[in-house]
Amino acid sequence: MRLRLLGDSIAAGVGSTRREDTLGPLLAARLRAAGHEVDLRVHAVPGARSSGLSTQVRAAVASGVDVAVIVIGANDLTRFVPAHIGAQQLHDAVADLRRAGAGVVVATAPDLSVVAHVPPALRDIVSTVSRDYALAQQQAVIRAGGVVAHVEQVVSPQFAADPSLFAPDRFHPSGAGYRAIAAALAPAVEAVAARNHA
Repeated sequence: MRLRLLGDSIAAGVGSTRREDTLGPLLAARLRAAGHEVDLRVHAVPGARSSGLSTQVRAAVASGVDVAVIVIGANDLTRFVPAHIGAQQLHDAVADLRRAGAGVVVATAPDLSVVAHVPPALRDIVSTVSRDYALAQQQAVIRAGGVVAHVEQVVSPQFAADPSLFAPDRFHPSGAGYRAIAAALAPAVEAVAARNHA
């Protein structure tokens, strides 16, 4: 099974001190435990916005892809990309991957209000903007035939309550944070993998 990770620094594993504690290897291990042989490639680029997905999609399709996992949105939010623009770019990426025969799982924009750098007075506004952006992404992914993994609903409370889930930069996940994200992503990835290899 050709598993490809696309997106930003979270998909690339920035913040973890060990490669095996990043999303790609963690998800590949789950799929291997379910009986799949897995060929993993990570096309994600730290700092990527949705506008950069098309390049990653071309690389994934060129290498062959059965299951694609996309994690995107944080950099769109920090760069104030309008939701309708980022969502359309994500839609197009998912649609291109689906046309190539891949099952696609997307983790949408995180709730940036849990990041320590956000002043308390702004957290409600940041949370609302994050949620609205993620909702636009979800609708776009579904229209394009992808699957939305509702990772944020599971992990945001965990990250808000447990500082150890953050790397020392207090923005990216630590190895423990990546394990929490992978655990929330895994059911959707396993379901898509099973369906694509039925």
